[in-house]
Amino acid sequence: MYSYFNEKYKEMKREKKLKLMFWISTALLALFILPGIFFAGSEMALEGTKHLGLPMWFHWELSIGKFIGGLILVLPFIPARVKEWAYVAFGIDFISATIALVAVDGFVPMSFFPMITFVLLIISYVTFHKLREKATV
Repeated sequence: MYSYFNEKYKEMKREKKLKLMFWISTALLALFILPGIFFAGSEMALEGTKHLGLPMWFHWELSIGKFIGGLILVLPFIPARVKEWAYVAFGIDFISATIALVAVDGFVPMSFFPMITFVLLIISYVTFHKLREKATV
């Protein structure tokens, strides 16, 4: 009897740790992504787009898309299938950003900043699926 409750307690602790990892990684990711929409029209953001040789329409499309995707990841009532698409889109975005920065600026430390957010994205994605597995069991 004691081992049953002990096992249940350990299970609850693991789930709590998983939820904490998910929300911390997702919140940090959102802190990088969501405020970007408010600075999309800034001179620095527009210069960055020009520096990479990207068209201005793409800058605005990416800014709006990232804001919507950030909301999708953070809001708990969004269906899992939609969250999957947001994770994929952000993965492509962060990898593409790293490639673009390395291609234009070379191997400088700032070129790898998108990979930091990519690691947060992976942690959020993996813990999201582990929590979903536990919910369906």
